[in-house]
Amino acid sequence: MNSASDNTAGDRAGSDWPDYELVDFGAGRRLERFGEWLLDRPCPAAIDGAKQTPAAWRDAIARYDGARATDGDWTPKPKKWANDAAISVPLGGDREFTLGLTPTPAGQIGVFPEQLVNWRWIAERTARLAALRPSDPPRVLNLFAYTGGSTLAAAVAGAAVTHVDASKPSVELAKQNAERSGLADAPVRWIVEDVLRYCQREVKRGSRYDAVILDPPTYGHGPKGEAWRLGRDLPVLLELCATLVDRAPQFFLATCHTPGVGPAELSAYLSDAVVGHCGQPPASGRLWLATPTGRRLESGVWARWPR
Repeated sequence: MNSASDNTAGDRAGSDWPDYELVDFGAGRRLERFGEWLLDRPCPAAIDGAKQTPAAWRDAIARYDGARATDGDWTPKPKKWANDAAISVPLGGDREFTLGLTPTPAGQIGVFPEQLVNWRWIAERTARLAALRPSDPPRVLNLFAYTGGSTLAAAVAGAAVTHVDASKPSVELAKQNAERSGLADAPVRWIVEDVLRYCQREVKRGSRYDAVILDPPTYGHGPKGEAWRLGRDLPVLLELCATLVDRAPQFFLATCHTPGVGPAELSAYLSDAVVGHCGQPPASGRLWLATPTGRRLESGVWARWPR
């Protein structure tokens, strides 16, 4: 179901983004440049390969190590290098937004560069819809919205966005990213709530959206301890989303990093619940990052509609 452009789209994240570069990967780690900050982090997808440019790794300004994703640490401590660190994300034309680097005890930094291709797609789809109805901003629902990359991509293109995440710290970081991007006054609703519960309430309220974006984790917990399991809960969530867009979305995007869920599986989830009756199947593919030498690092999967 993938076109040639779908298969190669993710590679561009490493080639036309001045503030980001995947320098090298291998031996279970990846070396990335975010602006002036060169970071060395674990990467399960790189476990089988070897590092190609060993000398480059010595220039990293910080390294993350940990036996598990929740008990690691940065060396040196983030306060010595990450204060006010931020990068610009180019969406095409004069559209862009800014993301802060926010190192966490789990080794994340609040930026997911493999999503650049999707952020650009969101901005393009949103802008197209906004141009057709300038007095009625597209209503976009962003679920598992984390630090707000997709929210900002939609907002900068003219959408009214509802940003939902169960983590209050993540939502606060997303608000800070909106301020960095000059979007503090954009029509964004910031919601700290369990995603399933929020969508159930929205259905009961009769709310409607033009588009939905979601990046569900494999496992997770809501603010009140609600358990999320992708295999069990994603079909339920997608049925709720289908109702919220009247089974006729202007666009719909899902991404996933769950082992065993490939492009075909994610596309089937989306087709079965939301767009299977629309006459055209979703497009789907893999998210990639590329080094300057062309080596590709798989970084998840996506499915989106329309193609």
